[in-house]
Amino acid sequence: MQIDWLAFTPGPAFLGGMLLGIAAALYVILHGRILGISGIVSGLLTPKEGDVNWRLSLILGLLSAPFWASLLLDLHTTTVIDADWVAIILAGLLVGFGAHYGSGCTSGHGVCGLSRLSPRSLVATISFMSAGFFTVFVVRHVLGL
Repeated sequence: MQIDWLAFTPGPAFLGGMLLGIAAALYVILHGRILGISGIVSGLLTPKEGDVNWRLSLILGLLSAPFWASLLLDLHTTTVIDADWVAIILAGLLVGFGAHYGSGCTSGHGVCGLSRLSPRSLVATISFMSAGFFTVFVVRHVLGL
């Protein structure tokens, strides 16, 4: 495995992390809700009155962010996914199951939960990060894929 150091962009990554932290803090302060994406998306599956507009707006904002970054900040990235559709669909289903089973996703537990010093979020974050590290190690170094 080689690292493409030309693609290493700590500036935009740091800025994105800061914006995510600020957004999560403002969301809790202004709305009293956790900025967990899996909870926001799952709320669209069983919507409550007055919930659909803000949930859709947030999701559309997330999905359109790369467009705005390329337009306003002249950031152009090329995404290469080195997997077939079966693996991508299976990975998506596993992530969805894990987010449901763990009562939250990386944004809910890793960003919002840890910032609130939640012990449950600490355990969840350690669990999904460890599972991710283990999976990458097995796939890359044991299976050689």
